[in-house]
Amino acid sequence: MNGLGLLQHLSIISDPRQQWKVEHKLSDILFLTIVAVIGGAEGWEEIEDFGIDHLDWLRQYGDFENGVPVHDTIARVMGMLSATQLQKSFAAWMKDCHVATEGEVIAIDGKTLRRSYDKGRRQGAIHMVSAFSAANQVVLGQVKTDAKSNEITAIPELLELLSIRGCLVTIDAMGCQRAIAQKVINKGADYLLAVKGNQPRLEEAFNNYFRMEMFQHPDSDSYSTQESGHGRKETRLSLAVDDLSILGDLVFEWPELKTLGIVAAVREVSGQPAKDIKVRYYISSAKLSAKELLEASRSHWSIESQLHWQLDVGMREDDCRIRREQAGENMATIRHVAFNALKGDTSFKAGMKRKQKRASRNSTYLSHVLAGLGVS
Repeated sequence: MNGLGLLQHLSIISDPRQQWKVEHKLSDILFLTIVAVIGGAEGWEEIEDFGIDHLDWLRQYGDFENGVPVHDTIARVMGMLSATQLQKSFAAWMKDCHVATEGEVIAIDGKTLRRSYDKGRRQGAIHMVSAFSAANQVVLGQVKTDAKSNEITAIPELLELLSIRGCLVTIDAMGCQRAIAQKVINKGADYLLAVKGNQPRLEEAFNNYFRMEMFQHPDSDSYSTQESGHGRKETRLSLAVDDLSILGDLVFEWPELKTLGIVAAVREVSGQPAKDIKVRYYISSAKLSAKELLEASRSHWSIESQLHWQLDVGMREDDCRIRREQAGENMATIRHVAFNALKGDTSFKAGMKRKQKRASRNSTYLSHVLAGLGVS
C-alpha cells in the first residue's frame, strides 16, 4: 500500500485542550499511539513504555521536546479527541492511498468491542461498522453506531466517507434497506444485499420461487464449487436470476435492481448424507453471473475472517477495556491504521502478532512499515 501522508491528514484534527496547558503536541501523542499499537501496545501504560524505549527514534519523526507523555496524559487526550474527526481523517487518507478498481468488493459489517461496556455507568459496548476491501484486505473507513440506534443509521454515514465508484458493496441482512441501497447507487457503486426476515415480503417471494432442483436445471445460470478436508466436503452452489417478475410489485421498491441471487452451502461429514444445508438469498443492482455472485458473496465474509478475526487474535481487541469518553472509539480507529500498515507490509511474511513483535524491537522494520503510511 502506497500511503500518501497519514500524518498530514491527522494534522487537520483540532486539539481539544487549553493551549496554555499543553506540554506535548497533539501530533506527537497521535504518532506515539499509532506506532505503539503497531508495535503491539494494548493499553495506555504500554504506549508510554513503548515511547520511553523508543524516544530517540520517535524524535526522528516528531518533536517530543518534553519527552514522552505519561499514560494519564495519553488517556486524557485520546478521550477528548473528536472520534468523528479522526474517522474522517482516516477515510480521507485511504482515499488518497487506495484506488478502487472496477467491480471491487467492499464488504461492510459491524463488530462489537466486547469489553468496552461499563456496567457502572450504564454504558453499552462500542459497536463499530467498518468498510473492508476484500481484494486488498485494508480497512477503508469506520463509524460507531449511535447508542440508541444500530447499523441501519451508521451505514449511510460510513458510505458518505468512502470513495466507492464502480465497486460492489456487500452488506448482510441488517443493511438490506431501500435507503441504504439508494445511498450506494448515489455513490456510483452497486449493492449486493443479503435478504432475511427483516424484509418479510422479499423473503417470502424467494421462498415461493426457489427449489433446490433449480441448481441442476439446464437452462439456469448456475455455478458450483467443492472443497474437501478434515473428513468434510462442502459444496457451494449459486443461481443468478434476471427475471425480476417473481418479486411482483416489490421490484419497483429497490433502485436499479438487476439480479436475484440464491447461494446454498451443503456440508457432508465422513461420507454421510448431507444434513447441513444453508440457503441465502440476495438482491443486487449489478448484473451478476452465478459465478460472480458466488465469488462476491464469499468475498463478503473476508471482513470476518481477515479483519475481525485478526483484530481479536492479533490485536486482542475484544479484551481491551478502554472506554473513557471517546477513547474506545478512537483506539478502534487507530487499530485499523495499524492493521492497514502491517497488512500492507509484504517484506516480512508473518502473521499480525509476529509482525507487531518485530516492529516493537526492530526500529528499522518499524520505519519500513511507516513508509507504507506515507511517513518518512
